[in-house]
Amino acid sequence: MLKRLVTVLAALFIAASLAGCGYNSMQQQEEEVYGAWANLESALQRRADLIPNLVETVKGAAAHEKSTLTAVVEARAKATQTKLTPEMLTDKNALANFQAAQGQLSSALSRLMVVVERYPDLKANQNFLALQHQLEGTENRINVARQRYNDAVKTFNFSIRKFPNSLTNSLLLHLERKEFFEAAPEAKTAPKVNFGSES
Repeated sequence: MLKRLVTVLAALFIAASLAGCGYNSMQQQEEEVYGAWANLESALQRRADLIPNLVETVKGAAAHEKSTLTAVVEARAKATQTKLTPEMLTDKNALANFQAAQGQLSSALSRLMVVVERYPDLKANQNFLALQHQLEGTENRINVARQRYNDAVKTFNFSIRKFPNSLTNSLLLHLERKEFFEAAPEAKTAPKVNFGSES
């Protein structure tokens, strides 16, 4: 009888310890990081999908801006070829390469928008205006998704470092700190781009 009571008490103690050790919450928070990353990737892919139509529309009205158009196409190709799996979110260099490719694409798009300012007919083109509006909305989505990803990373990174989660992580889970998605150095100074039409 005493053995049975000790076994039951031990089982209850272990269950209570596991409930308070953060085992499940750390895994849930890691999944939230992965979900936020997937949403950010989706927004970046949406931007990449808009670019071919944007380039074709500009090409029709500003064919001699070939170097700018080529730069956008090449930056898009590099950005879509630079992949980052959720498992690589702990690799600072891999994330830096991914961010650099996305930054180059943003920079090339900014240069394209500056070039467009020289073409009043293009700025009045309804297809171009619609694409420009979609691109602006997509850039806003990217910013929101990046912020949500970084918030999830902050929560997760703190969770695996606080006690008793840190003990549980070091003994059972071995989860690694995730890297933040930071702005590229050239993105820290906003380009002067007019996304609206002028009369």
